[in-house]
Amino acid sequence: MAKKVGSPVRGSTTGRPIMVLFDVLGQRWTMRILWELRDGPYTFRALQERCDFVSPTLLNKRLKELREMALVDLTDEGFMLTRWGEELGGTLVALDRWSIRWAKELA
Repeated sequence: MAKKVGSPVRGSTTGRPIMVLFDVLGQRWTMRILWELRDGPYTFRALQERCDFVSPTLLNKRLKELREMALVDLTDEGFMLTRWGEELGGTLVALDRWSIRWAKELA
């Protein structure tokens, strides 16, 4: 079952939206799936291959969760990011840029 805003998740008893998002993004393979779908859509088999042959059971589970959270959709062409998934991707790119600047400052 997908994580729900307002329900407890790892690190948060309140289920604040940001904590729910971080909990989901921190699950094994979730970030990789979202990353690979940036150039989607991909069929299940093609996505599995792009994700270094993650087990079909785990890929199915993650895709189900991401679909329930409206980040991924299944179309006739395959799995693809929704507008929310694409917007999240842009936010993650900005976070990546920030982290690179931050790491340089720490070095």
